[in-house]
Amino acid sequence: MLLAGCGGDDESTTTQAPRTVTETVKTTGPDLAPPATDRPPPESKPAGPRKPKIVEEPIPFPQKRKQEMAAYAQRHYGAGSYALKKPRVIVEHVTVTNDYQSVFNTFATDSPDVELHELPGVCSHFVVDKDGTIYQLVPVSIMCRHTVGLNYTAIGIEHVGQTDADILGNKRQLRSSLALNRWLRCRYGIAADDVIGHNESLSSPYHRERVARLRTQTHGDMTRASMQVYRRKLGDPGC
Repeated sequence: MLLAGCGGDDESTTTQAPRTVTETVKTTGPDLAPPATDRPPPESKPAGPRKPKIVEEPIPFPQKRKQEMAAYAQRHYGAGSYALKKPRVIVEHVTVTNDYQSVFNTFATDSPDVELHELPGVCSHFVVDKDGTIYQLVPVSIMCRHTVGLNYTAIGIEHVGQTDADILGNKRQLRSSLALNRWLRCRYGIAADDVIGHNESLSSPYHRERVARLRTQTHGDMTRASMQVYRRKLGDPGC
């Protein structure tokens, strides 16, 4: 997992020359000094899920859009930075479109959104197409506007389709989506309960919103019932 680590050095510790096995036996007795060949091999840590194939297709995100994202983060979260420093949530979305290209075009156009009329334009980090292709449009290190109340800490994943059932019923798309989520979960240390649908956003413990009129704003895609099925299929990635 990124951003994780521990350990340290004790500078006051003095080192001594290592003793041979023979010297150790003389000092402590043969029962306390087994031969080096009898020592068990070190335990190896199980490998986590492999990174799925991802097609990099970045949308324009110049300095102007980054400044707009920082201003948005300040208004809504009190954090004047466009950086997504420590993602703790993954939000699943349905595009309500029939093709990937229209999603890319919408996200690439940095214009006020039709619902809240704010800048920067909306976007998600990943899009999973109907054929299972995973596209990455924005680096995970940058905030995207995809879920009110959670953009400051959430990775957004769009799925091309019209309904939750479209996604859950498309085996190729669902298989790619699950593989992507398992890899992201392990890479960023995100809990299973924090892989949520857009419709579950208000119940997330990470939800926060400074603008009063938006504190109950959410969307209807990927409901709790749908996500219960999804999370069951997601399982434990073993990381």
